[in-house]
Amino acid sequence: MSSRRDRARDNGSGTGESPGQRAASPARGPRSAKAQASSVQSVERAVSVLEILAEQGEAGVTEIAEELDVHRSTAFRLLGVLENRGLVSQAQDRGKYFLGAGVLRLAGAAAVRLDISQEGAPLCRELADELGETVNIAVLDDDAAVNIMQARGSASVTAQNWLGRRTPLHATSSGKVLLAHQPPALREGLLARTLPRFTDHTVTGAGALRDQLRTIEERGFALAMEELEIGLTAVAAPVRAHDGKVIGALSISGPVFRLTEERLRELAKRAVDRADELSRRMGYAL
Repeated sequence: MSSRRDRARDNGSGTGESPGQRAASPARGPRSAKAQASSVQSVERAVSVLEILAEQGEAGVTEIAEELDVHRSTAFRLLGVLENRGLVSQAQDRGKYFLGAGVLRLAGAAAVRLDISQEGAPLCRELADELGETVNIAVLDDDAAVNIMQARGSASVTAQNWLGRRTPLHATSSGKVLLAHQPPALREGLLARTLPRFTDHTVTGAGALRDQLRTIEERGFALAMEELEIGLTAVAAPVRAHDGKVIGALSISGPVFRLTEERLRELAKRAVDRADELSRRMGYAL
């Protein structure tokens, strides 16, 4: 397609510079601007390969090279890298290429976030309206919890916006729920680190955190009492996919003068009930 050809030329087919430009460019060390531009160009081309295969279903090396306006050897190298990462596959030896299972894995991860956010939005808004507090849905993002859905109740109009924020697993109710249901290797990897202390209430000791995570698994919810910020408390419960895997956490949060530990324990059932309802909508049979 002309747009892909244009991008390939703009980012530099071959060197991307005229002879005069190359002669005038001074050496800039091991990571020069030219090297950085080359890396960006490679990423651009790799994405274009995936787009071509998505549009055409399958394509050979020569076809892809023509689409990108690059040499056949360049297209072959790009396909080799993508094949090694599982993003493309080859029908047979020296045959045409098509999108691989790795693309489905990436798409599935994105779909889970979209699905849980879309399905959870009405439940969160309803619960926030009932309680007047803030209700969030968070998912695991590497070594943090990221909030992908937020609904505010009438009493939380001055509360800060948590949407899109990455929060520590060990200092938040959602993070603890997510961490408690991860494979042991992931949990122990986090516990082996020096965990930051945000307030005097933050639990940073590996032994104490292990005990908390065990309790969370047993009772089905997590509390966080001023562990991330002074004055902020929360309770969270796990959200499961159709196969029972925990894919998110639904939390209720608010100021400590309203949501005392006693009140949070009362609200734990509300959080669990709504998280269970969301799990059912995600295909989990309770």
